[in-house]
Amino acid sequence: MLIFRMVLILPVVGTLTTRADEDQMNPLPSPPPHYERVMIIPIHDMIEPALLYIIRRGVQEALDIDAQAVVFAMNTPGGRVDTTEEIVELIEGIRVPTYTLVERNAISAGSIIALATDHIYMMPGSKIGDAMPIMASPQGGMQSLGEAEREKIESYVDSLVRGIAQRKGRDETMASAMVRRSVEYKIGDEVISPEGQILTLTHLEAEKQYEIDGVMRPLLSEGTVADEAEFLSLIAAPDAVIQRVEPSEFEQVARMIAAIAPILLTIGMLGLWIEFQTPGVGWAGLLGALCLGLFFFGHHIAGLAGQEDLLLFLLGIGLIAVEIFVLPGFGVIGLMGILIVLWSLLSAMTPTLPDGSWMPDFQNMADPAKRLAFSMVMTGVGMLVLGRFMPKSRAFQWLVLSESTSRDTGYTSSQSPLELVGKTGKALTPLRPGGAAWIEGERYDVVSLGQFIEPDQPIRVLEVHGSRIVVEAVEGSSS
Repeated sequence: MLIFRMVLILPVVGTLTTRADEDQMNPLPSPPPHYERVMIIPIHDMIEPALLYIIRRGVQEALDIDAQAVVFAMNTPGGRVDTTEEIVELIEGIRVPTYTLVERNAISAGSIIALATDHIYMMPGSKIGDAMPIMASPQGGMQSLGEAEREKIESYVDSLVRGIAQRKGRDETMASAMVRRSVEYKIGDEVISPEGQILTLTHLEAEKQYEIDGVMRPLLSEGTVADEAEFLSLIAAPDAVIQRVEPSEFEQVARMIAAIAPILLTIGMLGLWIEFQTPGVGWAGLLGALCLGLFFFGHHIAGLAGQEDLLLFLLGIGLIAVEIFVLPGFGVIGLMGILIVLWSLLSAMTPTLPDGSWMPDFQNMADPAKRLAFSMVMTGVGMLVLGRFMPKSRAFQWLVLSESTSRDTGYTSSQSPLELVGKTGKALTPLRPGGAAWIEGERYDVVSLGQFIEPDQPIRVLEVHGSRIVVEAVEGSSS
């Protein structure tokens, strides 16, 4: 199912770092097969921030080996527009020829990324196009949009793809036809994509030759290759060094964790809340710590969260615990703890360059802020539901003390010498007001009615409440 998630509030796209202007307006000619060093970077599955880190790593490794060409092996159904823009900017900043090898699908955001490379090749049965943006609902699926909202989103993406086509010397109308159903795309008298349809090309349609400006050239793809080996035989020397960026198992796990980050965050915060409410439960705190640990682990491996984010989170939790268990009320320390926790979670979900500043880019915080707000709302709802129904639920009855240990049922917390009421004795220590007294031949801990009683002063027992024995001084008596 195609998901092309659009962020409503998007940063203004500035001037991209690309080659010289004369190279931007005309695609590079097909090079002879002589590249000695080629870097292959995969773009597979959904396009999201964790994938961006893998691509950044691949580009850096291409620089390290002084690669003469960079190939993006693509099979993706699409993804997020903000991440797509960052990938496009990264690709257009590469100073060597770039290629897209469409293995199966270059749909939606994938087609936009492919347009940003210098050359496109496709495998049999592959497809490219259908870049019309949609809004992804937080609950899953697509979100319906009004006419004005849809026009605003489509206009933005349309300008994005047209700008890429202009810089790469490709047909702007073809790029627009991938985004807007209202655009009819034809060459001469042949209608390639009629009005009312989104342009999506098969490998045969994409490599079909047309006379454009008096020159025969393919519509989009420069050729169809059976597999990657055949493609490399076209562009690389026989003894070329071919290096491939392989996502590690940790990075694959990180991409899964990043996708379910709001759920992990919600469960983690609820677990800590239950542990604070019922200290000593254990399982709730363990579950919360596990979910939050997975949250930070996934974002750290994906290159989003650093160790400082985890340390800030632990500091915030520590301040909240101090406010709850040590200091009375809820004041500045607790508020500081909450703010530090929220900032650490927001910073952990915000993309940053591995070699960049430790401060996240505020322009990239819009979507993480939405995800954090969604998690906090769900956490609040969970607190209300658990606070109301958990004490009454059979599954949680073992957490609640439902039986009393009263005197009537044979339980007593301590000896209650009620027979001492009215008895007399003497103070063994000063009573200020608490102290010790000798009554009926035994030593007892007693308390006076707020008055000071000197040692050896005669006393009388007034009340007995459990182990609390209240006495008064007997005036005019001697010990």
